Amino acid sequence: MSKKHNFSAGPCILPQEVFEKSAQAVLDFNGIGLSLLEISHRSKDFVAVMDEARAIVKRLMNLGDDYEVLYLGGGASLQFAMVPYNLMKVGGKAAYLDTGTWAAGAIKEAKKVGTVDVVGSSKEENYSFIPKDYTVGSEYDYFHCTSNNTIYGTQMKSFPEVDTLMVCDMSSDIFSRQLDFSKFDLIYAGAQKNMGPAGVTLVVIKKEILGKTGRENMFSILDYAQHISKESMYNTPPVFPVYASLLTLQHLENNGGIAAAEARNEAKAKLLYDEIDSNPLFETFCVKEDRSLMNVSFKITDESKKEEFDAAWKAAGISGLNGHRSLGGYRASLYNALPIESVHVLVDVMKSIK
Repeated sequence: MSKKHNFSAGPCILPQEVFEKSAQAVLDFNGIGLSLLEISHRSKDFVAVMDEARAIVKRLMNLGDDYEVLYLGGGASLQFAMVPYNLMKVGGKAAYLDTGTWAAGAIKEAKKVGTVDVVGSSKEENYSFIPKDYTVGSEYDYFHCTSNNTIYGTQMKSFPEVDTLMVCDMSSDIFSRQLDFSKFDLIYAGAQKNMGPAGVTLVVIKKEILGKTGRENMFSILDYAQHISKESMYNTPPVFPVYASLLTLQHLENNGGIAAAEARNEAKAKLLYDEIDSNPLFETFCVKEDRSLMNVSFKITDESKKEEFDAAWKAAGISGLNGHRSLGGYRASLYNALPIESVHVLVDVMKSIK
């Protein structure tokens, strides 16, 4: 099979080692003669997987026992509902930052639970920047932001000081850069970017913030406290995605952790952005100061060259470069597992178009 350079926005590239170990586990897990897909989630073999999958997150994030780690189903989109359901007081309100399609989706769902104030938005400018001139006071039950916006190629480079709980959707840049994760009271992320295959969602939550909404008779499946009490096994967890996520995080830990991943990601992004900035045929959709290290969204400035460029990158074995259907153009996703060699191939193709 010829080499493919996978720039897909998600599900996306994962380490080859993860594919190999996952494939073996599907055939024979831990040498027990059974597939990972057919063993009980209550078996000692899988309980050990879940325990380590939860523990490694806290190690990588340098978080203590005041935080709990959950692996849930439903994707990050379910968290759009679970966050306000668990954190917004009855009759209360929350502050949201509107920076893109997924942030807007979170706002839409939260409004079904209670009052939402959008404290900052770049929607009118087609989400081409991250709003910065806003304040979040203590009158809010929590503040919600989206750290990275996959469609428009923007990323929060810093986070505000707020006088309330801080909630962040880190689906597309989790474990890609060093942060003070203790600054956040709740973090959630769909796995299908830097963590593993689609089908599981990570939630990291400070336990003391729960149980303060005044909401009675909560649906158990939507109650973080219920999931915590059952150690992420209130219902049958998505076994295979949890295992693959554990393998991915072990690979990250064994290869220098988040700090080393950040250095690699910065090098990849610099290589590609430097070419875009120096090549008049290409330009990004967003302002320079808010450019994402994970998703480089760009367009071609001369449409007469588009057919030639498309043929060239496809011939080079590049996959997943088309932009999101709502924006067009191109999108190169530079997730942790993407080697810099793939970025060199893309840059060489861009240089070849005259």
